[in-house]
This record gives sequence, C-alpha cells and structure tokens, in this order.
Amino acid sequence: MTILPLNPAENASPEALVAFLRQCRDAARSDGRERLVSISIKVGALDPLAVLEAIFEPGELHFYAERPNIQTAIAGAEALLVHEAAGPERFASVQRFIDDVLARTIAVGDVDAPFGGPHFFGAFTFLEAVEAGEAFPAARVFVPRWQVARAGDVTTAVANLLVSPDSELAALAERVLRAHGKFKHIPYSDKPCATKPPVFATTEAGDFRQAVKGGLAAIAAGAVKKIVLARVQDMQADAALHPLRLLNGLRERFPECYSFSVANGRGQSFIGASPERLVRVSKGVLETEALAGSARRGGSASEDAALGAELLASEKDLREQRHVLDSIVRRLAPLGLTLTFPEAPALRKLANVQHLHTPVAATLPPGVHLLDALARLHPTPAVGGSPREEAVARIRDLEGFPRGLYAGAIGWMNSRGGGEFLVGIRSALVDGNTARLYAGAGIVAGSDPNREFAETELKFRAMREALLS
Repeated sequence: MTILPLNPAENASPEALVAFLRQCRDAARSDGRERLVSISIKVGALDPLAVLEAIFEPGELHFYAERPNIQTAIAGAEALLVHEAAGPERFASVQRFIDDVLARTIAVGDVDAPFGGPHFFGAFTFLEAVEAGEAFPAARVFVPRWQVARAGDVTTAVANLLVSPDSELAALAERVLRAHGKFKHIPYSDKPCATKPPVFATTEAGDFRQAVKGGLAAIAAGAVKKIVLARVQDMQADAALHPLRLLNGLRERFPECYSFSVANGRGQSFIGASPERLVRVSKGVLETEALAGSARRGGSASEDAALGAELLASEKDLREQRHVLDSIVRRLAPLGLTLTFPEAPALRKLANVQHLHTPVAATLPPGVHLLDALARLHPTPAVGGSPREEAVARIRDLEGFPRGLYAGAIGWMNSRGGGEFLVGIRSALVDGNTARLYAGAGIVAGSDPNREFAETELKFRAMREALLS
C-alpha cells in the first residue's frame, strides 16, 4: 500500500482533490490496473451503529461489530470491491485478494488513526461449502465505499473509491466530498420506534433431544469425543423487523459481548451478541481463547458464586473445555507459534450465563497472517467438536438444517495485518417479518439430553427478550 503525505482536511477543495486524483489515475495508467484510493479523516464523536441505521439500505452489503464495554465499534457499507470463495482454500483465496488489493492501494489522511485506512470485512460460514438457497456464500469479503469506527474518544471516517485509467476526476472528487460531508450531517431519524413490541409465533425445526442422543451414540462408538449440536427457532412477527434496531437491544443488554450484523444485500441480515472471540491480531500478537462449559447466573451473589464454583469443579465441563484448548494448541502448532496460556480456566461471566475461559496468546512469526491462523482454528471444538473432521461431518444430518453463518467466523482485517474475528453464536438470521434464532450446546460423554436442552433454552431466552423489547 502506498501512503501519500496529503492532509484531506487541508486540501478539501475540488481543485486539490482533482489534482490528487490525477496522481492516482496516472498510477492506474502506468500498468492498466485500477487503484483503490482510501481517504481517512478523524471526525467528531459518532455512534457507528446510529450512522449505519440512518443510511441503512436492505439492498446493500453492510458490516457492523462492536464491543460496547471497551468503547470500540466499526461499521462499513456499500460494497466497492467484493470477493467470494468456497472450499478448503477459501481463506487462502481471500488472503490473495487482500494482498492484490493492497498492492494497488493509495491511502491518505489519518491512516495511522485507530481504524484508519482501508478495511476488509469478512464472513465465513460454518462449513466450507453451502447449500442452494442459503443466505450467505461460504466466504465473502468486501471493501466498503465508506466506513466509520470509534475507538474510545476517537472516531475515524474512511471513504474508499476506485480510480481507473479512464476515470472522470471531477465526478470522483464530488463523490468524495459528498461522502465525507455525510459524516458532518448524518440524517438521523428522530421518529420514535414503535411503542408496541412485535408479536411472534414460534416454531422449531428438528428434534434436539433426539439429535443429542445421536451425538452420544457417536461418542459411545468412539467416533468422536465431543460434538456440538444446535437448535433453531423460527419466529414469525406481525410486522417487519429492522435488524439494526434489534441489534441495538442486544448491545444494550450484553455490553460485554461482541454485537454484530452482516447483511447480504438481498434484505437478510445475520445479527447477534457473541461472547466468543475466535482470533485477534494487533501489532503482531495473536490472541484467541478456549470458551466452553456453561452454567446459568445466580439470582443472588451467593447463588451465583455457588454455580460458578460448581462449574469450575465439573469434570464434564472441564473435559469439554480442555478439548477446545488442546485443539487450539494442536491446530496452531504447524504455524510455528509459541502459545502461552494459564494452567487452569477461569470463569467468564455474562449477563445470563457463565463459561469456563482460557485466554491464549502468541507472537506471529514473519510471513504468517491472521487468516492463516483463522483457517487452522475454524471451526473450533467449541462450535464443532473433536476430532474436528469427524464431528463436523455428522452435524448436518443430526441437526436437520443448514447452519449458514451460525458458528461461522465474522470479522475485519486492516492494511497493517491486524484484525479481529468473532464466532457467530447467540445469533439470528433476520429476513423481513421472520427471525431464525440459533443456540447450541457441546455434547460429551455424560451429557444429558434434557440438561442440554435447558442450556440452549437459556441461550435462546436472551435473543427472544431482545426481539420482544
């Protein structure tokens, strides 16, 4: 990526922009290939979700991810460049796309600001191939026309455009000025939301308890040690559902989770509040985590502590969590990483549930990318099972429905090799008046179908309450 020493705020006249874009067009003419031009500017404090909601278009791709409790959020919309892939090489294909785009990128402005410069927003389904009629492809990454992100007190807006050898520069300059003008005059709606929550009729696909019995049979036969099985509930509303307004309810209710929304440009959005980071890379350091084993939160401090202590002493849950940690270590070993992690798991307490949690970190060797680690890790035993190939191969038949982005990898990458991906759980696919909710549980030897059903019901409750609020 080429970074030019141009301050867009000080060179915001149409004439100055045209002069800059002429340099970009000359570069495109030098080899006949268009250039991605990325212009970053620090702006006044904005809520990226409010910005995205204000300009929401069902016919456009969008991406949103936020950690409310640490005041970070990023949104992008209106795809400028898109790449799709499937099969075992989908992560490598996306990396080649990113490398090619960055090799012909020209960036100016506050590129070094938090979330400055061009970003690539991606979503990978649970399986490497999808069935006909599914809402999302097996892998999709896109560069947005615009993005806005907040990191603490700093908000950064980015406008991206393509400059080809025959681009009309005056029109491009006007587009850039109009894009950055949006961030000064966001068309927020002051109309109140509907006072009455939607009324839902709920149906469920498949027989979860029977699926658990099937999973236990595979464990007893020695085919797998653990298998993760999910339920789906289809909720039909009496009015159209706005995915971003539903998402706002989730982020308010679960500030310690990743709130996210991914739209497919055909009116469907996959939203959720995930407690689980899949992988993060910042300044050359990789972070991931083993998160497995669940217990409800208590109604009092003493009950909550007792439930947490029971979880920390549960042989079944500790074994399930260890499967996840051992898989992370085994999967990342071929990348030459030296992993560090505590000897015993701690509790990760969320609003309605608590989990066993072990953080894992390592310095990335030269030449190893975030997507290399993601390809090794996804799907983890926390959402698939162990051994991974054997467990994943059984899930579709046992569950009776395609997962799509449920338990998939959702996240972003920047031009410096950093990025973050979450696991798409505690989630729903929103489509007009309908929402398909997902919740899963890890099945190991000793699992009880009724207890696992109760665990998924606990996870469903959070989504239903957000939808009904």
